[in-house]
Amino acid sequence: MKLIEIYARKRKDIAVIEQALEQTVRSDQALLQEASQHLLKAGGKRIRPVFVLLAGEFGHYDLNCLKHVAVPLELIHMASLVHDDVIDDAATRRGQPTVMSKWDNRVAMYTGDYIFAKALDVATKLEDARLHRILSKAMVEMAIGEMEQIRFFFETEQSNRDYLLRIRRKTALLIAISCQLGALAAGAPESVVRDLYRFGYNVGMAFQIRDDILDMTGTEKQLGKPPGSDIRQGNITLPVLYALREEHLRDELLREIERIRLADGQTDVGRFLSLVRGSSAIRRAEELASRYIGKSIAALEKLPDRTAKRELAEIARFIGERNY
Repeated sequence: MKLIEIYARKRKDIAVIEQALEQTVRSDQALLQEASQHLLKAGGKRIRPVFVLLAGEFGHYDLNCLKHVAVPLELIHMASLVHDDVIDDAATRRGQPTVMSKWDNRVAMYTGDYIFAKALDVATKLEDARLHRILSKAMVEMAIGEMEQIRFFFETEQSNRDYLLRIRRKTALLIAISCQLGALAAGAPESVVRDLYRFGYNVGMAFQIRDDILDMTGTEKQLGKPPGSDIRQGNITLPVLYALREEHLRDELLREIERIRLADGQTDVGRFLSLVRGSSAIRRAEELASRYIGKSIAALEKLPDRTAKRELAEIARFIGERNY
C-alpha cells in the first residue's frame, strides 16, 4: 500500500475538508482574505485531517462531525506556521513566499491570530466538552513549546530531554490529538482512543526528528527552503546535540555555532552542516526516529483489523523514511 493510495481512498472526504478550510478563513477584510488564501494555497500534506478521518473509522464515521475536528486542527497548525515564520524570519515555506515575506510581520501576526480564532469558532460546533478541553490544553502546550524553543536558542548545553519535551509540545501533541479527537468524535471505545493517541504521539515525535534531520541533509529543492535553516534561527536540534558529544568535533562545532549566532544567522552554514553530516549524529537521530515509529506501529496492534489500521501503519512508515 502506498501513501498515494491512502489519500486516493479518502479523496472525496479530504476535498470536503479542503472546501471547509477555504470557507472558514474567508473574510470581508480584503488583506486578511488574501493572506489567508495565500497560506491555504501553499498546500501541505493535510496529515492531521487524514489522521482524524482514519481514526474516525474506529467508531461511527460521520464526516460532518469529523470535519469539525479536522478543520480546527489544521487551522491551528497553519496559524502556528505563520507565527513561526515571523519568529524565524523565514522567506519561504514549501517553496512559496511566507505571509511575512509577501506582506510584513504585522500582517503575518494578525493573519495567524485570525486563523487561530476561526479554528476556535469551528470547534464550537462540537458538543462534547472533552474535545474542547483537549484542544485548548494542546494550544496552551504548543505556546509553551514555542517559548521554550526561544529560551533555548543557541543553547549548546541543553539535554536531549529538553529537546524531546520541546518537540512533544510543538509537534507531537497536535498529531496525537488528531488521532485522539477523531476517535472520540466517532464514539470509539476508550481503549481505542488511548491506543490511537499513543500512535499519534510516537508518529509526531518521529515526524519532528525526521524534519530536523532533513534540515541537515536535504536540498533546498526537497525542503522548499535552504538547508541549515534551524541553526540560522538558533534552533539546536537533535542531530546537533548528538554531534556536540563527539569530542573530536565539539570545539569546532561550538566555534561555528558561535560564529552563526554573532552573525544573527546571516552567514554561510556550509561548514557547520559538513561537520554534522560527517559525524554519527544523523545515523543516531534516524535510529531514534525509527524507535518512535516502531512504538507507533506497536500501539496499533490491539486495534480492530480494518483498512484504517493498515493505512495508519503505512503512513507511520512513510513518515519514518520521508525525504521531503
